[in-house]
Amino acid sequence: MAGSVRRQSVTTSAQAPVAAPDSPGAPRGLRNALAALAGLLSAAVALGFAELTAALVGPASSPVIAVGDAVITLTPEPVKEFAIRNFGENDKIVLVAGTLVVIAVYALLLGLVALRSRPLGILGIALFGFVGALAAFTRPAGSLLDVLPSIVGAGAGILALLALLVPLTAPSGAAAAPARHGREAPAAGSADPAHADERMVERLREILGSGDRKGAALDRRRFFLTGGVALGVAAVAGGGGRLLQRRFDVAEARADLSLPKPASAAAALPRGADLSGEIDGLTPLFTDNREFYRVDTAISVPQIRPSDYKLSLTGMFDSPRSYTLPELFERDDVIERDITITCVSNEVGGQLAGTARWIGIPLGAFLRENGVQSGSDQLACRDVNGMTIGAPTRSALDVEDAMLAFGMNGEPLPVEHGFPVRMLIPGLYGYVSACKWLTGIEATTFDAFDAYWVERDWAAEGPIKVASRIDTPAPLREFPAGRRAIAGVAWAQTRGIAKVEVRVDEEDWAEAELSPEVDADVWRQWVLPYDFPAGRHSITVRATSADGEEQVEARATPFPSGSTGWHSIQVVAA
Repeated sequence: MAGSVRRQSVTTSAQAPVAAPDSPGAPRGLRNALAALAGLLSAAVALGFAELTAALVGPASSPVIAVGDAVITLTPEPVKEFAIRNFGENDKIVLVAGTLVVIAVYALLLGLVALRSRPLGILGIALFGFVGALAAFTRPAGSLLDVLPSIVGAGAGILALLALLVPLTAPSGAAAAPARHGREAPAAGSADPAHADERMVERLREILGSGDRKGAALDRRRFFLTGGVALGVAAVAGGGGRLLQRRFDVAEARADLSLPKPASAAAALPRGADLSGEIDGLTPLFTDNREFYRVDTAISVPQIRPSDYKLSLTGMFDSPRSYTLPELFERDDVIERDITITCVSNEVGGQLAGTARWIGIPLGAFLRENGVQSGSDQLACRDVNGMTIGAPTRSALDVEDAMLAFGMNGEPLPVEHGFPVRMLIPGLYGYVSACKWLTGIEATTFDAFDAYWVERDWAAEGPIKVASRIDTPAPLREFPAGRRAIAGVAWAQTRGIAKVEVRVDEEDWAEAELSPEVDADVWRQWVLPYDFPAGRHSITVRATSADGEEQVEARATPFPSGSTGWHSIQVVAA
């Protein structure tokens, strides 16, 4: 009898209603909004732990970076050209921001899916991790270890999502679970293994089962508490990961380097070589390192420690071998040269060109001493991440100032410009001559190998076309009528510029004054004083190289071998 009374008492206690934090009839819209937020927070946790793990593996293994690199590789060339044309050097920032927006939208939708089906939510995060791992592993320099950040991040994201969904789908009362099965709840503190198993099963069903149950309570207080913890964990993991990734930074090691004194210094500049001090708005003769254009496919700038650097020569060499950075610095044929370089993506009148004083070793002599074979017509140059640039062997051997550069404007190469070593071949666009973060040169042939850009249908050899640009007056800018300088720069590397002509409106072409020539590899400034009457005017410029080649008038886009056309602007004199 006593046992019967105790049982009745327990049953009554188990069936007593427990007040839910929110009514079972909470608005569906609110529950959906919080579920979407749960998806977003779980994505933040996933990315945070991925960044933390990438601090152990390497910055390039971060899923955001790896996926971004994969997107660059898979993006059609017209889209790349659009990005470079409209965003310039900020195209990588735009790409990363776009990747994060896509992840955020995916996470919001995933939270809604997971509210209704935990397994689909888990699958969605696992898919996110798989994409990141695949992108990291399939990079040219990828390894099995590079998949770890994506895997760890996905695991952390799954746990966060499950924890965040529990307050949104809790049973409306303590008796809900037993009532569904027609069983009595076990007494509190019961040691019965069967009851313990039942509680575990119910808990798993609560976590993994369908979340959008009719009558489920919405525990907003518990959700926001859990969400706050998730946000804090994401911030600490992500921020800590970014801080720890600074250990890969080579800025300090770069600053400790001293460039060797060149055996052959750059020629002294002629008097009046730079007119920019006299003409407001004219491009300076030399481009400051901080202002120098940068166009490449690297989202995360490679960090190579000088002590770890090695340049390997492979393929069609009689004496293939590797060189350390000190071995390159200690050579007795170090040269210093002034060279203008430009990107094939430069539009007519574009800013993707610059001039610097470079220090390095002569490329032709370097190749010959290692016995580059006559059958090689292409040098497949590789950077530390496996990016390939195909340079014509003939140009590397015959262009006088072609070099392996390790200094730029009196200091070691900036990290974003190829530290510690890059290749330069004057007269060729960068995509076939200027491999940055250079770690390998394979002597091969064009028939045997297609480099990165050639695979994407760019021309195999990219000689720089004659080009000129108007710097001042600025287009569509109003200025006082009267005498004013029209000025800019023109270039035709390895040949030099012999003449620049300017036409205002429909008048005859007038020859501009050229700055003294520094070298055939360096652009020349030009200036033409002109008396502007009030009104709107059109200004056009064209150049002629020292060997008589005239700048092409017909407009052509950069793809596949560089843009052509005369630069023309509209101005207003008031």
